[in-house]
Amino acid sequence: MQGTISCMRNYNMNTVGESLRPLTLKTQENGESVRTLVEENAVIVIGRRGCCMCLVVKRLLLGLGVNPAVLEIDEEREEEVLSELEKIGVHGGGDTVKLPAVYVGGRLFGGLDRVMATLISGELVPILKEVGALWL
Repeated sequence: MQGTISCMRNYNMNTVGESLRPLTLKTQENGESVRTLVEENAVIVIGRRGCCMCLVVKRLLLGLGVNPAVLEIDEEREEEVLSELEKIGVHGGGDTVKLPAVYVGGRLFGGLDRVMATLISGELVPILKEVGALWL
C-alpha cells in the first residue's frame, strides 16, 4: 500500500529592512553627511528607494555574510547625494557615480556589475575580508 508523505517547512522570510542596517540621511548641520556614512562603514550600499538592482546587491552581500549599511535616497535628494558622492572622489578618474553605488572601505567599489564580476572571479571575498566586513 502506498501512502503520501507530507513535509511542511516554515521559512523565516525577513524583509530587507529587517535584516539590514538602514541609515537615515540628515542635514549636514544636524547629523551625518554622506561622506561620514561612507567613511564609518566597511560596506555601504547607496541606492534609490525601492530600486531592484539595489535589492540584488544587498541580498548578494547578505548571502556572503556581510551586513552592509544601506542608504536609500528619495528622488528629491538624489542630486544632492550624488554631488556629495562626486566630492568624495571617484578612484581611477573619468567615471561618475551611478546608483546603486557600493562603497567598500570608504572607497567607491562600483555598482551591481562590479560586485557580480568580482564575486564570479573570486576577488570579492578577499576584498571584504581586508576591510573587515568578513571575518571568516
